[in-house]
Amino acid sequence: MIELEFSEQIAALRATFDDIRSVIDIDRLRTDIADLNEQAGAPDLWDDSERAQKVTSELSHRQSELARIVSIESRLDDLEVLVELANAEGDQESADEATAELASITKVLGDLEVHTLLNGEFDVRPAVITIRSGAGGVDAADFAEMLLRMYLRWAEQHNYPVQVLDVGYAEEAGIKSATIQVDAPYAFGTLSVEAGTHRLVRMSPFNSAGKRQTSFAAVEVVPLIEQTESIEVPENDIRVDVFRSSGPGGQSVNTTDSAVRITHLPTGTVVSCQNEKSQIQNRAAAMRVLQSRLLLLQREQEAATKKELAGVITASWGDQMRSYVLAPYQMVKDLRTNYEVNNPSQVFDGDLDGFIAAGIRWRKQAPQD
Repeated sequence: MIELEFSEQIAALRATFDDIRSVIDIDRLRTDIADLNEQAGAPDLWDDSERAQKVTSELSHRQSELARIVSIESRLDDLEVLVELANAEGDQESADEATAELASITKVLGDLEVHTLLNGEFDVRPAVITIRSGAGGVDAADFAEMLLRMYLRWAEQHNYPVQVLDVGYAEEAGIKSATIQVDAPYAFGTLSVEAGTHRLVRMSPFNSAGKRQTSFAAVEVVPLIEQTESIEVPENDIRVDVFRSSGPGGQSVNTTDSAVRITHLPTGTVVSCQNEKSQIQNRAAAMRVLQSRLLLLQREQEAATKKELAGVITASWGDQMRSYVLAPYQMVKDLRTNYEVNNPSQVFDGDLDGFIAAGIRWRKQAPQD
């Protein structure tokens, strides 16, 4: 006789679900969807393609959020019926189905609970990620390129639009730096926990003696500003350099000098963009990233939250937040949350959700300076 005792687990899931509903505010969500639907139906919507894309993207995001809430509520109801059926008929197949569904709903609710923690001032924004190689020579440059691929694969797996704005290739292998833009709601809130120094330990493929090598890379994450926002950047505060885009090994990508590098003289902030073929487009994209960084810096100074939002990332010993160990054992471990996995190749292939969820929960519980 099969007897499933899931009443306590289901009651706990319903309590969590009720808390999530109250945080998300379903009535407000429905009102937002109605308002966005009205904007999306305006005859002149596509006269401004950028605004149209923003409205339709936000509408799709809100509709998905509401559908997920409705789906979870329905699945909880169905689970209770399934458990009753399994207990009444002693059916092993129904019992297995109920057990699997309990585990699935638990995971979905856990993911949604993490999402409700993204309520910071900038969390809803798209994200701009910059990766820089640190101490470790060629291995560090190669490690930076591995991290670039990791974040691109993560975005791809979530169907998030992503642009590579700039890549600076190293001479022998890998990259000196790269900047990418992830255009998805809550991308900054989600990815901001990735900011910090990452450390790689492995048998170096660049060392003829085959010795173990430790290398570092720094990851910076800033929110992308809205087009309607403005932060004044006087022309005499910037230096604009134009150069030819290049690929690995110095190969020319464009036949014209279309890549743009902007240096903000008062702060020393440097932004490059070579993604577009037009120099004008690259300059506009670089200026927007520069404004995003300056806006964040301004807000950090005003709110005294520099350590929390960006911090000083040195990409060297004593400052790492995550270790990727490939030798003598296999493990990736976040040193803030102690979350770890024993499959580095899976992590480098974009499987970051566990680390991100643990980081978001850790950030919410961490003492505020």
